[in-house]
Amino acid sequence: MSERVVVYQDKSFRTDFRAADPNEDDPTDLQPVMHLHNLTPYGMLLASVAACTAIVVNSYAGNHGIPLRGISVDASYERVFADDCDDCDPENEYEEVIYEQVDFEGDLDDAQIKRLHQVAKACSVRRLLERGIRVVTD
Repeated sequence: MSERVVVYQDKSFRTDFRAADPNEDDPTDLQPVMHLHNLTPYGMLLASVAACTAIVVNSYAGNHGIPLRGISVDASYERVFADDCDDCDPENEYEEVIYEQVDFEGDLDDAQIKRLHQVAKACSVRRLLERGIRVVTD
């Protein structure tokens, strides 16, 4: 299983969401997301993480005088299966991973790019996922 969402945000926080159809074999064919019902729950999660990353970086750049014109966050979800699972616990036969590729537009020097990549990791949705969250249903 694999899913992919790309979020682009300009310095005015205008945001564009594109997603690959998870039922298609070509995850490079990205279509504009016009309505949330066009996304699977995994797609919504990816859109949340990518949008959070974009907002955090964009806000930081604006508050610190960094000439960021836009940010693109390419987020994908995959289940990575263990190579040899003959003796695996059924609950641990795969790992679920979100990959992010973050690219910046603007006249940025190497130090600014490095700093923006560090800031991208401060997204609260990302931290929530990395630390884990308990869900309680009544």
